[in-house]
Amino acid sequence: MKLFLYCFRDFDEKAQFDSLQEINDFTYAATSAYPDFDNAELAAGFDAISTTPTRLDRALLEKFHSLGVRFILNRSIGVDHVDLDAARRLGMRVGKVSYGPQTVANYAIMLMMMCLRNMRQITEQAALQNFTLKGKVGRDISSCTIGVIGTGQIGATVVRHLQSFGCRVLAYDCYINPALERLCDYVDLDELFKESDVITLHIPSDDSNFHLLNSHAFNQMKKGVVVVNTARGPLIDTDALIVALENGKVSGAALDVLEDENGLYYHNRMGECIANRQMAQLKAFPNVILSPHTAFYSNDVVRSMAEHTIRNLFDMAAGRENPLIVT
Repeated sequence: MKLFLYCFRDFDEKAQFDSLQEINDFTYAATSAYPDFDNAELAAGFDAISTTPTRLDRALLEKFHSLGVRFILNRSIGVDHVDLDAARRLGMRVGKVSYGPQTVANYAIMLMMMCLRNMRQITEQAALQNFTLKGKVGRDISSCTIGVIGTGQIGATVVRHLQSFGCRVLAYDCYINPALERLCDYVDLDELFKESDVITLHIPSDDSNFHLLNSHAFNQMKKGVVVVNTARGPLIDTDALIVALENGKVSGAALDVLEDENGLYYHNRMGECIANRQMAQLKAFPNVILSPHTAFYSNDVVRSMAEHTIRNLFDMAAGRENPLIVT
């Protein structure tokens, strides 16, 4: 089997794929570039390509299909960046990866606490040797009501880990997890918006929840609510969030993902004028924390992503199904 890896990172992924190559019958080549029409020919003659999240639309999938590529192996937990309908029509199999939920769950809780304790202001002013207290008073997470939207593996782990802090936890999901009912109160979205001091998102992105947090949702929330997103950027209407930050409805936001992050995150854009006004506005708020889609990023997760990529490759080639193969 031949695999071509896009968005390849020599500094962490290479060691993982090299070790997997020693015990599995496949060969691979790689580039750090994101897949596009200019570099698609690099994958000619390969059975599969693998990439981190970047737009794979119908035209690009058709290009790869014409080069002999049959398998799309995403090194990501989501596949909303892939035109799945086009992949099905072309007969291309599409897979994703999975990894332990604790890495993202713990990162989300870290971001909650950083917002509640005003850590951006504290650290930035301390770097300038301003060690005063004015404007830096925080809130204790233990006295907050935390609203968890989505109680899949990651959201459920957030609920469990929050028990250690003694805070009240509300949850919303289309499906109630019986194992969590003694740890949180399942409520509808309206109640969660009205009652939560902190709202954290842990759901996939699709047409049904595009801009779930919009102006209507922000208007229902408590004044001073904190919003945390380690899921997907399109879940939040960024313009509506900016307005809510400006009028004080939202007292802080910690965003590991943005609506329009393609071409930004995982690239070195130092010294460039970035044409993203929403990002510039968010960065200007002292109560907003932006992290570049790194909630997943730990040694354990990098290893797991590589292992699942190779498992998907061999299962697809053999015609075997597994829960990570989506088409």
